[in-house]
Amino acid sequence: MEKPRQGFWGLWNISFGFFGIQIGFALQNANMSRIFQSLGESLDNLTALWIAAPLTGLLVQPVIGHMSDRTWLGKLGRRRPYFLAGAIMASLALFVMPLAPALWFAAVMLWILDASINVSMEPFRAFVGDMLRKDQHTAGYSLQTAFIGAGAVVGSIFPWVLDHLGVANEVAGGGIPDTVKYSFWFGGLIYLLSVLWTVFSTQEYSPDELRAFGQDSADSDSSTIRALAARSPVSALVWIAAGAGVAMLVSFMGLEKEVYLLAALMAGYGFASLIAIQLAKSGRDNNMLSHIVGDFSGMPEIMKKLALAQFFSWSALFIMWIYTTPVVAQYAFGSSDPASAAYNEGGNWVGILFAVYNGVAALAALFLLPKLAQRFGKVNTHMACLLAGSAGFAAFLFIRDPHMLLLAEIGIGIAWASILAMPYAILASSLPQSKLGIYMGLFNVFIVVPQLLVATVMGSILKAYFPTEPIWTMAFAAAVMALAALATLRVKEPA
Repeated sequence: MEKPRQGFWGLWNISFGFFGIQIGFALQNANMSRIFQSLGESLDNLTALWIAAPLTGLLVQPVIGHMSDRTWLGKLGRRRPYFLAGAIMASLALFVMPLAPALWFAAVMLWILDASINVSMEPFRAFVGDMLRKDQHTAGYSLQTAFIGAGAVVGSIFPWVLDHLGVANEVAGGGIPDTVKYSFWFGGLIYLLSVLWTVFSTQEYSPDELRAFGQDSADSDSSTIRALAARSPVSALVWIAAGAGVAMLVSFMGLEKEVYLLAALMAGYGFASLIAIQLAKSGRDNNMLSHIVGDFSGMPEIMKKLALAQFFSWSALFIMWIYTTPVVAQYAFGSSDPASAAYNEGGNWVGILFAVYNGVAALAALFLLPKLAQRFGKVNTHMACLLAGSAGFAAFLFIRDPHMLLLAEIGIGIAWASILAMPYAILASSLPQSKLGIYMGLFNVFIVVPQLLVATVMGSILKAYFPTEPIWTMAFAAAVMALAALATLRVKEPA
């Protein structure tokens, strides 16, 4: 028995909530460095404050994915309860964030905001796979990417529009300007309303219907638990030892203290694996930890290969989100002083740049990617788009005219569209349908880990080698995006 084919409005309703989610994500990406610097933080400490975002994603997404695979709340469904809960929490965080009286408060609110966005976002990836036939996965993820691009345009352009409507764009003596405050408040409202649209306009398939479609419950597949029980604890001990080794290097070499977080995560995964292995060996396999560790260690081969490309591509994106504002303000507007009018003008222009690459992504997802994927295949399309993104980042090294930077954003936008659509379209048609939630959550670990590496290591590199020249961060972004393109050569597209 096959799932019913969804028409255009069915595809629209399934993905419309991502429009609001991405508004919140865009406001965070384009404005958090500006908020931190407005509250007195220095350039070389920005990465430490941004650690909250990827860390929450690393912890939240696998847990939410595992839980959503096993949830059924009657009429509310299985994925939609998480959309709704995350939307309520994220909207509240967006309302409170611009009222931050001090730097520590803004950092805490970033943590809450990103955790809430992840609660909403992660189940949406699996939701498309739940609701659509395999021959509609590319169309579903492409439309979802179009909503992501449109939402990001709206979120990124808010401060610039408000500035041109006469809202104050700077605060005497420093502080968060009204353009940013009102943007966060409007964004929070739209976030909630758009997720409510998907919650009330869609009806999820029940567990009985999914079984009729050939999707057994996630609990019925115990192969990863059996594989976990057969594992030696040596691999877990290696992770613990590696974490201890990194911590010793930080101490001996005087690296930035944020690198201790990387050491703690490595050792933490080792301890979690050790506990999960022992639980599986003792027959106590009905626990979340064993399932998550077992599914992570037993990932399908195509997922492992795509993960490497994700690792490099998201490293480049995170560099861009952290450093575009100081780069554009210093090199295109001539100011590195967060309290100056020129710096704030540069901050608003970054919103325009981000709106352009997201707008390009929306158009590419609707009109370019499906045609390229049909003619050349999803994998080859993804590689070509990543190379376009690498060229866009490299352009920042040579362009000083703010308006000419719009050309760089075209390449970045094409890459962004592919990053958001192609890997998920490939995976949704290749993974066990009953485990889409947990596998999508685990796949996103390879989005989060590179962000943590950037947040812990990039600050050390910047401070040590070019403390007053943030432009070189774009060279790093161009290089790792090119590596992402090369990594796709290992991926064999399923028939």
